[in-house]
Amino acid sequence: MESAVGHCCSRCLQRSASAGLRLQPHTRAIGGTEGRCGLCCPRENVTAEERAGEQKLGLCPPSPGAAARQGAADMWPEILPDAWENIMSQIRPFDYSQKNAILIPAAALGVGGMLLYWLRSGRKIKTIDMGDGWWGAGERPPKGKEDTSIRPFKIETSDKEIEDLHQRLDRFRFTPHVEGAAFHYGFNSSYLRKVVAYWRNQFDWRKQVEVLNKYPHFHTTIEGIDIHFIHVKPSYVPHGQAVRPLLMVHGWPGSFYEFYKIIPLLTEPAKHGLNEGDVVFEVICPSIPGYGFSEASHQKEFDSIATARIFHKLMNRLGFKEYYLQGGDWGSRITTNMAQMLPQSVKGLHLNLVFVSTQGLGKMIRTMLGAYVPWLVGFTREDARRFYPFMQKNVYDVLRESGYLHIQATKPDTAGCGLNDSPVGLAAYIMEKFSTWTDKSFLHRDDGGLESKYSLDELLTNVMIYWVTSSIVSSMRYYKENFSKDPTLSVHDRVGVYVPTGIAAFPQEIVHVPRIWAKNVYKNIITYTYMPRGGHFAAFEEPKLLAQDIIQFVRKVEQL
Repeated sequence: MESAVGHCCSRCLQRSASAGLRLQPHTRAIGGTEGRCGLCCPRENVTAEERAGEQKLGLCPPSPGAAARQGAADMWPEILPDAWENIMSQIRPFDYSQKNAILIPAAALGVGGMLLYWLRSGRKIKTIDMGDGWWGAGERPPKGKEDTSIRPFKIETSDKEIEDLHQRLDRFRFTPHVEGAAFHYGFNSSYLRKVVAYWRNQFDWRKQVEVLNKYPHFHTTIEGIDIHFIHVKPSYVPHGQAVRPLLMVHGWPGSFYEFYKIIPLLTEPAKHGLNEGDVVFEVICPSIPGYGFSEASHQKEFDSIATARIFHKLMNRLGFKEYYLQGGDWGSRITTNMAQMLPQSVKGLHLNLVFVSTQGLGKMIRTMLGAYVPWLVGFTREDARRFYPFMQKNVYDVLRESGYLHIQATKPDTAGCGLNDSPVGLAAYIMEKFSTWTDKSFLHRDDGGLESKYSLDELLTNVMIYWVTSSIVSSMRYYKENFSKDPTLSVHDRVGVYVPTGIAAFPQEIVHVPRIWAKNVYKNIITYTYMPRGGHFAAFEEPKLLAQDIIQFVRKVEQL
C-alpha cells in the first residue's frame, strides 16, 4: 500500500521505502547540518536545539492539540517507524552463530517433515473400489425400495423330487471301464455303479435334509438376488466373553455343507477340547450366488468382486462392523477381495489356499535356484519338499487336474446342461474332484480313495445340493465370468492385502505356495502353518486341524 504522508528527511525516506511508503524528501539545516524531520525519526534522537529549530520552521510534529484535530487516520505514520526501528534493533545484534542456532534446526525439521510425508504417502494402502451392482431380473427398484429383510429359510423335499431322482438313477447306462485304469481316466465306472446302487437303495435324502436343517438357514436379497446363508451362534457364552464373527466361504464343487463338521469346533471349542474358551466364534456360511440355495445372477460378468461386495453387505446387514474371514478355493479369492476392498472391516483373513502369480523372470530364476539352494531364495526345507520336482508337481499334476477349468472358463453351458439332466453324470463329475484333490495318490486306487476320508452319505449330500437346486450350470459359469476378465487371476495381486493374514498350507493341496511368495500379495502374514495332512477340502476332511489353526491365528491377532 502506498501513501503520501508529508515531507521527510533522506534518512526516513530510505527507511520508509522499505516499508512500502511513498514519501516526499526534504532537508532542513539546523545548526548548519542536514536535519531530521521529527515526524518518523525516533524522538529520543532529537536534541532540544533541533526540536526548537523544527518548531520555528513549522516542520516539527503537530502539537497534541493539532494531532487531535488531525484525527486517528494520521496516527499510524508515527507508530510504524517506531515499530520498524524496534524490529531492526532486534535483528542487528544477531551474529552468525546465533543465526545457525535457529536456521539449522529449522531446516532439519523441514526436511524431516517432508521425508515423513513422503514415507506416509508412499505407504498409502490401495484398495479395490467397492462399486455397486444389480444382478436381478429386470430393472433395479428405486433406492430405498429394495427388500432388506432377513428371512428364515428351511430346506424341504418332496415325494415327487425323490421319485424323479430314483427314476433317473434306474435308467443309468453303464460304461465298461478300462482294466487297471483306477482313476487315471476320471471316475472309475465300476466304482460308479456301486455309488449309484447305494444312492438309489440306501441313501436317505429326507434324513440328510434334517441334518442340513440342524443349523439356522436364512435368505436375504442383495443387489437383486436372494442370498442363502447359515448363521450359527454359540449355545452358551460366559459373562464377559467376546464372541467373534467369522465368515466362511466355500468353493467349487463344494457348498456350505463343507463346514458342518467344523462349525461346532468353532462355536464351542472348549467343549471339543480345542482351548479354554478364550476364542469363540459365531459362524456365517453363505452360498456363493449361483451355488446351492443362493440365486444365480441374471446378468453377465458376475465375478468374485461382485461376490465380495455382496458378502460385505451381508455382514453389514447382520450388524457386524468388523469380522474375520476364512476361505479356500473360490472362497479364498472372494475373501481376499473382501480384504482388499474394505480392509477396515476385516480384523483378520485366514486361508487354506493362496492364489499368487508364478509368472515372471524373477520367479523363474528363483524356482531354478531353489531346487539346489532353497535357502538362497527364501524356501524352507518343507517348501522344497512340497515344491519339487517342479515339472511334476507344478505342471503335469496341475494340467491333469485342471481340464474341467478350461471347459468351465470358456463354454460352461455345453457340459453343464448335460450334467444338470443326469444325476449320475453330475455325481461322477463332482465326486471325482473329492478323490485326487484330497490326495493325489488316490489316482491309483479303484475307488478313488473316496471312502477313506468321507462317507458316501456326505459326498452324496453335497451332490444333492447341486441336483435339487439345478445349480451346476450357474456354478460352472462362475469360472467364465472370472477368467474372461483375468485369465491368470493375478490382476488384483497388484493391490496388497495388509490385514493380518493366516495361511494353512495343506500338503495335498493342488499347488503349494511358499510363504516368501505369498508375501508378495499378503503383506502382513501373522501365521503360516505347514499342516501335517489334508488336501483341498480342508474343513470337510480335516475339520479339527483347520479349527486349531484358525483359533491360533485369531488368538495372535487379538494380542496385536
